[in-house]
Amino acid sequence: MLDVRKMELLRELARLGTIAAVAQAQFCTPSAVSQQLSALEREAGVKLLRRSGRGVELTAAGADLADRTGAMLALLEEAEAALAAHRTELTGELRIGAFPTAVRTLLPGALVRLGAEYPRLELRVTELDPAEVPDALRTGALDIALVHEYDYVPAEPDPAIMTQPLLAETIFLAYSAADGRGGERYATDAVSAIETVSAIENGTDPVLASSTLPWIAATPGTLCHLMAVRLCQAAGFTPRIRHYADDFAAVLTLVAAGQGVALVPELALADLPDGVTLAALPALRRTLIACRRGAAAHPAVVAAAAAIRAAAADYLDVTAPHRPASPASERRRAQPPSNRL
Repeated sequence: MLDVRKMELLRELARLGTIAAVAQAQFCTPSAVSQQLSALEREAGVKLLRRSGRGVELTAAGADLADRTGAMLALLEEAEAALAAHRTELTGELRIGAFPTAVRTLLPGALVRLGAEYPRLELRVTELDPAEVPDALRTGALDIALVHEYDYVPAEPDPAIMTQPLLAETIFLAYSAADGRGGERYATDAVSAIETVSAIENGTDPVLASSTLPWIAATPGTLCHLMAVRLCQAAGFTPRIRHYADDFAAVLTLVAAGQGVALVPELALADLPDGVTLAALPALRRTLIACRRGAAAHPAVVAAAAAIRAAAADYLDVTAPHRPASPASERRRAQPPSNRL
């Protein structure tokens, strides 16, 4: 009988390409991964790997087994979910992941609901960038997560992950108010900040109007950073990034200090500093609920998804009077669940 754990390592090798990468993802040593894969070859009775330079690659048999592993793991998890549905009470750990603005705005209400309804469910939250979520779900580090995607950075389909839409937000360009505080340090190429603000207010594309100004962006490798770069490139220029910050409160503080312009989604605008002006852009950030495909019907995952939707709806209702007008006004409502997740 083939060992499921070893098959999972083979699937990860097919996805990541190197034993070292698999070991890093699984929090173990390359030697341990190699030993497990050698044991799987003995169980299979056929060659699954072959040497390729200083690394290894899958044989045709290895690739075939790796392809079948994902569906098999999903079926096993579906069986576990079905068994969990027969229990009278939800217990054990539920590991939830979310990006920073969701941790601050959406998750608190969901955690309160889950704690009240399922007191024996142990809730654990991890803050991480959506780019890290697929690996965390795949390895079992998370059970359910909130992720986002941008119009200019669509998510790649992943057969192992199931997603459901939660809400959509307009993205704003945040810039310093035209009160002269930014001065010459805020502008380049003899274009003053005040002139740039005037161009925006007179109907010029806000992104294009800010092409000569310094930018504040998220850390390279994050979806937020990629969105900023791609949006600017679509307008015909590459942004000159002066500061890097992943916390939107810090980003807005830097904008207020005249240090540059930045892209900011609606959920990050709860505490807008004085001196910051917003220009709505024709671009959206969409938040989705994600889980492993086989775990979508697990009672704990279903309960968490329902609590997140309810908390999102409550948050949007409470903050509605304070949110800036935007093209997403009719689309930002928490979206209803489908028949799964």
